[in-house]
Amino acid sequence: MTYSNISGAVFVDRPNRFIAHVELDGHLQVCHVKNTGRCRELLVPGARVLVQRIDKPGRKTDLDLIGVWKGQRLINMDAAAPNRVFAEWALAGGFLPGLTLLKAEAVHGDSRFDFYLEAGPRRGFVEVKGVTLEEDGVVRFPDAPTERGVKHLRGLERCVQEGYQAWAVFVIQMEGVRHFSPNWATHPQFGQALIQAQSAGVRLLAMDCHVTETSLAIRAQVPIKL
Repeated sequence: MTYSNISGAVFVDRPNRFIAHVELDGHLQVCHVKNTGRCRELLVPGARVLVQRIDKPGRKTDLDLIGVWKGQRLINMDAAAPNRVFAEWALAGGFLPGLTLLKAEAVHGDSRFDFYLEAGPRRGFVEVKGVTLEEDGVVRFPDAPTERGVKHLRGLERCVQEGYQAWAVFVIQMEGVRHFSPNWATHPQFGQALIQAQSAGVRLLAMDCHVTETSLAIRAQVPIKL
């Protein structure tokens, strides 16, 4: 996926999870943060960030914060991006051979999954999670407790029990990391649910991304350590 109308700015503060103040062209500006996670290790005063100008009537601000540098590493922070890049990658043949259907926002039972797919005789559901938390080359999810994430994993287990295939795909919004692990310190219940889901037949996959100032694309598989 690609972005247009991108500018570099400097992060100042984040009054709430929806907006941030940035310095752009010598002026303090308000921008929408396209990620409601904590991102405390990323959004620190003085951090270099990327903002996208959106020309859409009715918005409170015409700027979206979509990326941040952590040292020399550029991290995409757009929470909508993982689903988009997964769909692009899957439709291009990167996920399953013979993919004939990829349907977004698929409801099954009491769960809404990101995708339903068909590939030959295979039928399945995919839940995609974006990952932005990194420390010493290790990336973790979630960066805040997520009961919704646990519910999704349990829903994927039920899909397997009903004869479907099921995947939990972690799209790492950066590249060059060592491995992915659940964030045991922040939400041990999610880590336990992930282990249980894998034992029940849910397939786990972590993929990193090639990130530039104007694009994001799935790149390569990353080891998972539970």
